[in-house]
Amino acid sequence: MRNPSRLTLPLAAALLSTLFVGPATAAAPTPTPAAVSAPAASAVGSICYSRLPSQAHDTLNLIERGGPYPFPQDGTVFRNREGILPSRTTGYYHEYTIITPGSQTRGARRIVTGNAQQEDYYTADHYASFDLVDHTC
Repeated sequence: MRNPSRLTLPLAAALLSTLFVGPATAAAPTPTPAAVSAPAASAVGSICYSRLPSQAHDTLNLIERGGPYPFPQDGTVFRNREGILPSRTTGYYHEYTIITPGSQTRGARRIVTGNAQQEDYYTADHYASFDLVDHTC
């Protein structure tokens, strides 16, 4: 469970309401766990290394060498707040900037690495979606 407070607080409130006020009427049924909104299930695609933009290759090479990185944020812990990547302990994932030509900022493209060997995820849309990099193609 990624964020228990989002799932358990509405359910707990409904249960306490039922205990102290009585069962809900037919017009306002008590929410069940299935009715409580939950984060979307994690879904990660895949992408061949050869299909990545050349700047992503540069970033992966920097990661392999241990830097130096172009931005101070590179190498920092990625917390997976979006819940798209598989759930892991804090510190498992780290993020790195992929240079975007012509951008005055860091842009939206990143590589997020996991602790497993060649566990590299590519995002072109600032963590809205991820593709696991297949280094064999």
